[in-house]
Amino acid sequence: MRIFCKQAVVLAGLLLLVSTVLTAQDVQPRVYAPAPIGVNLLTLGYAYSSGSVLFDKTVPVDNATGNIHSLNAAYSRSIALFGVAGRADVAVPFVTGEWQGDVAKSEQSTSRSGIGDPVIRYALFISGAPALSREKFAGFQPKTIVGVTMRLQVPLGQYDPNKIINLGSNRWVFSPQIGLWHVMRKFTLEAYAGVWLFQDNREFLGTQVKAQKPLFTFQVHVSYLFDNGIWIAVSSRQSLGGAVTIDGGDKLDPETNNRLGLACSIPVKPRYVLKLVATTGVAATVGNDYSTAAVVGQVVF
Repeated sequence: MRIFCKQAVVLAGLLLLVSTVLTAQDVQPRVYAPAPIGVNLLTLGYAYSSGSVLFDKTVPVDNATGNIHSLNAAYSRSIALFGVAGRADVAVPFVTGEWQGDVAKSEQSTSRSGIGDPVIRYALFISGAPALSREKFAGFQPKTIVGVTMRLQVPLGQYDPNKIINLGSNRWVFSPQIGLWHVMRKFTLEAYAGVWLFQDNREFLGTQVKAQKPLFTFQVHVSYLFDNGIWIAVSSRQSLGGAVTIDGGDKLDPETNNRLGLACSIPVKPRYVLKLVATTGVAATVGNDYSTAAVVGQVVF
């Protein structure tokens, strides 16, 4: 049992979801870290983000910046499907923030507080991670794992069609992803490729229809596991595409964003983990160009 507890702590960094205000720039290592079937994970995280908001040409705002505090609660459970391991996640963010910018050359500011869009995710390990009980998992040594993920963003967050800044997106968002997870002694190498598919927002700035083309994302992560169960990860994420049209008009500038991330997971007790996360933008054309720092507490049971 002690062996299982140690491995569960090492692999407990299963989920960190920043507010859906920041969804398009998330950087998440160890998404495909395996766990025994029936393991539950509760997560409570706080994140602070500050930086520029780069609006496309549909929004008459220049020099926009934001300062955002978000509290995120999440639940995750390892579930077998088709004889292989999988994991279901659900997360709900509460967000409060302040934004400033120039509207028609006049400096204005606003603030928001409320619930962002909840996120549901299911990850299925299609190769390299069989569905194992807690007892059998204690002796399992993963080498190479191939996984697929489907993420669904549910439009339940705070949204007002007459406001530029909203905490919810007022549209369903689907995001399939495929990932590779490979262990080399103390190092773990990861690579993900995914796409974000957007439903139309038919209440954009009143009654306009905002449509968005698919947004393609690529992530790479390198993590190192210490003998005491602490791991650190360095990450990079690139997003391309996502051009926007309003009421069927001309396509506006697509997004090209690159972000770097650093994460550290620290076992506190056999069933408790503390995670520290920082991300920052390297280059951005459209979207949120925030720097984010987060602290996350997790309990495994």
